[in-house]
Amino acid sequence: MTRIFSGIKPTGHLTLGNYLGAVRRWAEVDQFRADSLFSIVDLHALTVDHDPGRVRRLSRQAATLLLASGIDPERATVFVQSHVDEHARLSYLLECVATDGEMRRMIQYKEKSVLERARGGSVRLSLLTYPVLMAADILAYDADEVPVGEDQTQHVELTRDLAVRFNQRYGQTFVVPRATPPKVAARVMDLQDPTSKMGKSHEAGAGIVYLLDEPDVIRKKIMRAVTDSGSEIVFDPESKPGVSNLLEILASCQVGNPEALSGAYESYGALKKDTADAVVELLRPVQQRHKELVADPGYLEEVLRRGAERARGMAKPTVDGAYRAIGLLPPVKAAR
Repeated sequence: MTRIFSGIKPTGHLTLGNYLGAVRRWAEVDQFRADSLFSIVDLHALTVDHDPGRVRRLSRQAATLLLASGIDPERATVFVQSHVDEHARLSYLLECVATDGEMRRMIQYKEKSVLERARGGSVRLSLLTYPVLMAADILAYDADEVPVGEDQTQHVELTRDLAVRFNQRYGQTFVVPRATPPKVAARVMDLQDPTSKMGKSHEAGAGIVYLLDEPDVIRKKIMRAVTDSGSEIVFDPESKPGVSNLLEILASCQVGNPEALSGAYESYGALKKDTADAVVELLRPVQQRHKELVADPGYLEEVLRRGAERARGMAKPTVDGAYRAIGLLPPVKAAR
């Protein structure tokens, strides 16, 4: 059976972009067609300056929202990355296979390091090496597929390169995975800046719809969305990014075609209203289920405990095998 791994960082509140671009697909498709692992990759949240308490809160919230979105912990493995030691164990081995040049070519490192320096901060070493940890996240589980957006494709390519290199040098150890980008709404854009991705870690939230926004807040944000010059409503991301973003969101909510929908509207106002209504209705059951789960914190704790236990059982044989293959002595068992 195909095995997939995907993770989400607790660096901000989950957004409509996260849901339409990834989480809904995990819940509606991936968990039914494959042996699926979905992780809150909290170690990745430590690569930049952070508030420890906030990381813990967002980790719990993200896990709760995955369940609220329909991911069934009896069908898929839902767990927190730091609860499974094999991620860190394997990451160091892969650092011994990766090169400095590969790390410095990563686009996200280049972008984030510039931002950190612009803020007057220092760049943490983990920001440079975290793609290797991401590779460890994937390779530890013998994953065949990695559902990612286009901004993460480069990291999956690095994972493939490291797996092939390790296998060639030390013997067949890892499955070489492939990226499986979503077909629709891979990049939901910011409502106030439709040339930028709707990101959960952005400081300003006026253009971001969060999964737990109240309906009135959602409607206000969408009705205030930036559109484009002229009044023609066409799906053209290059020349009309604002309108195209609204059409993309509406089509994703209705599982439709943004180009076909463009012909149904004669005004920006009507398009915005229908988009707002569609988003509110799409998120209503997720928000309701989230409230129910928050009222029973023991359930989430048990799901994460069992998920980590199951994940550890999958990862340990592969990581132990990698330790042996690279030349490390196995630990000596105590005499009975």
